[in-house]
Amino acid sequence: MPLTDKTRKILWGSSGNRCAVCRRELLISSTPVDAESIVGEECHIISGKLRGPRYDATCPVEKIDTFENLILLCAVHHKMIDDQPETYTTELLRTLKGNHGKWVRAALADEKKVQPVNLRRVKENIPSHLVRLKSGRDVLKIVGDAYAFQFDHPDPIDEEEAQLLASFLQDAQDWGDLSSELEAGARVNAAFDMTERLGQLEGAGFWVFGGREIQHLEGGISGGPSDWPVAILEIYRTTDPEILKEDLTGGEK
Repeated sequence: MPLTDKTRKILWGSSGNRCAVCRRELLISSTPVDAESIVGEECHIISGKLRGPRYDATCPVEKIDTFENLILLCAVHHKMIDDQPETYTTELLRTLKGNHGKWVRAALADEKKVQPVNLRRVKENIPSHLVRLKSGRDVLKIVGDAYAFQFDHPDPIDEEEAQLLASFLQDAQDWGDLSSELEAGARVNAAFDMTERLGQLEGAGFWVFGGREIQHLEGGISGGPSDWPVAILEIYRTTDPEILKEDLTGGEK
């Protein structure tokens, strides 16, 4: 049976509009020129497809699209649990969902105590310059365990450039989101992949610069302040006059 509107509402309501793994909000507010953006995904714990993740032949077909077999996740963690079903088993996902529900109920119970959430920049934590990144390890150090990403790039002149810039920045963000889950071997492969991407960018006439800024999150359930690391990646054409200094041993922008 298809997923019903009632089931959807129960899933989103009981999840507090947050991913059950990272607890990030899954509804992005509208802007003056664009509507809201939904970045949450209703994910099956047991797949209804024969070769799907965590498929169980004993699970009745009518149970596949029920609330009990669904978990609300962001796109990154949806891909993660489906790519790694041996790690993210049915039992583990049910436990994650149950624990997340308890967290939501506790947060709502303390709603009157919750302070408005605010991100505050700290002057001494703002990078004075960005360093040119020359290896995948450099990139992973910037994006690893970041809570937010600040990216910039020049306007592409054709579709090929647009794809090159977009795929690099998207992969960098994906590796940053997954960094806490990566084992040693996966980190090596990720660094190798990003080194190749940097080489492709340089071959196309681009350099990548990066840095990290630790902002302070205040308010919310914990009250704070707590650290909020932001990964900064900026791509420049090698001929860009805004590049003030380039040192082959490190480099600065």
